[in-house]
Amino acid sequence: MGRASRGVVQRPDAIVSRRSNLAAQAMALAVVAAALGVALAKAPGGCGEVVTIQTHGRTTTRYAFERPTGPAQGDAIAVVLLPGGGGHLDLDAQGCPRALKGNSLVRSIPHFRDLGLATALVDSPSDYTGEDGLAGFRTSSQHAEDLGKVIADVRARASGAVWLVGTSRGTLSAANAASRLSGPAAPDGIVLTSAVTSGAQSRQKPWVSQTVFDVSLDRIRVPVFIVGHAADTCARSPASAMESVAARIDGVRKQVATVTGGPGAPTGPQASIEACVGRAPHGFIEQEAEVAAGIARFIRGGRY
Repeated sequence: MGRASRGVVQRPDAIVSRRSNLAAQAMALAVVAAALGVALAKAPGGCGEVVTIQTHGRTTTRYAFERPTGPAQGDAIAVVLLPGGGGHLDLDAQGCPRALKGNSLVRSIPHFRDLGLATALVDSPSDYTGEDGLAGFRTSSQHAEDLGKVIADVRARASGAVWLVGTSRGTLSAANAASRLSGPAAPDGIVLTSAVTSGAQSRQKPWVSQTVFDVSLDRIRVPVFIVGHAADTCARSPASAMESVAARIDGVRKQVATVTGGPGAPTGPQASIEACVGRAPHGFIEQEAEVAAGIARFIRGGRY
């Protein structure tokens, strides 16, 4: 409530009436949000506004939404961030991840916001919170539809273009969504960093064989930016395979960029699973600002 102007005395009944109106407006907003299947929560000093939406079956999916801190550069743009691993962030009430805190996209959020981009960090749905997180769900039609609901919700908040940015196993989710979705639920473009292009065989966890090549890449009709690191020795994301991914995507604006340098040293001379971690070349360690700036340039129509 604003202060009373000097020399003007506000009557107590007017103050009560104003508070009642504000309370009624807040209640009306909550009713509308509930009707749309969206729950809102904002914790001051946290990592963003926690948004909960209804997804497949009777599940819910949460994401932490933050508006840009940097100056606007043209139309409003939001990036929906899909971390790797199992994808389960275990977001707390303040929108801060309690898991996967070392993921490159989690570390890059301040840089995206400084570049004038809104961010939406997406957690796994309520029925995929176990040790394996999303597991084989990443390439399913239901997962794509869930992300479409997130995209539509973010689009309404940001009032502009919405891009999906996936890293490591998150690239499976981004490519899958872009190949299946259309209309307002479809992303305006996707970014794949350290894309999973090589799988493994496992009887206990058959989903570890999934790669972006299992997705119908030829159906993607939006701009695609593919980024890898020359020193990435993760057995699942060799930078040499990025051109093969781009070759399967036709008729759209696309670019492949290979990052070099940085303090991150390869785990060893041979490709290994141990190198598939965020705080390594696989996760562009200490090069987050450079990579985020390149992503922002591509999204805005330029090149890395």
